Amino acid sequence: MEINKVSVVGAGVMGMGISQALAQKGFSVNVGDLSEDILERNLGKTRKNLQSLVDRGKMSAEEAKEVLTRIRTTTKMQDIADVDLVIEAVVENMELKKQVFTELDELCPTGTILATNTSILSPTEIGSATKRPDKTIGMHWFNPAPVMRLIEVTAGLGTSEETIEAVMEFSRKVGKTPVRVNEAPGGIVSRILSAMRNAAVDILAEGVASAEDIDTAMKLGAGLPIGPLELIDLVGVDIHVINSDNLCRELGDLKYRPHALLRKMVRAGYLGRKSGRGFYDYTK
Repeated sequence: MEINKVSVVGAGVMGMGISQALAQKGFSVNVGDLSEDILERNLGKTRKNLQSLVDRGKMSAEEAKEVLTRIRTTTKMQDIADVDLVIEAVVENMELKKQVFTELDELCPTGTILATNTSILSPTEIGSATKRPDKTIGMHWFNPAPVMRLIEVTAGLGTSEETIEAVMEFSRKVGKTPVRVNEAPGGIVSRILSAMRNAAVDILAEGVASAEDIDTAMKLGAGLPIGPLELIDLVGVDIHVINSDNLCRELGDLKYRPHALLRKMVRAGYLGRKSGRGFYDYTK
């Protein structure tokens, strides 16, 4: 099966990032979300991202304009249904994802593949909300989606080999490197990184070192491109807590349990880059 027509459900950071990545590779993308305000606000962030590429000489102004014309937004689910692949990128909440997949299952043609961008939740359980578990799959992109080259293609218990191969090939077509993962909590990257990020928060909370020194040590000593606390701020402190809780519950391993400091930060609204403050102050 060849994938040519694509839609994205969810216009948050990941949804718009995936849409931009696809549009930059020449694909027209329909992006759906609940309100025009959400869509316009986050499309505005995409405009800024593209302008940044223009300013740095990575893209011409004409190319940026063409990319934007390939991204179409809508609040109506039926507008995104008639495609070969739908990529769901709503918040990490199982009941919400199952609700979205049930609706997509009713609206989309029988041949449409339904992919979830989740890094933690079960594609098998999400697929159980549809009549097409063979065409339900995990397609985990990484943030920022236009830049990061990896996609984890996660096969649920009922996912067909045809669906897996179609999504692997499409991932290559859009310039990414796919790795095949048999469903397990956290897949590969999130499972490893979550434990590392939690260890960094433990070290900070114990007063062993400052956030800056922890991140500097891991970048210079372990060769990481971004420090673990900087990465939590990028992902979102609240999202990290949700994902860590899910991993801890699924795997029964306390190394994934988020430190109390993280929950305190969420209560204070210190969610990282998106709120202007997390482990670092981004308002200055």
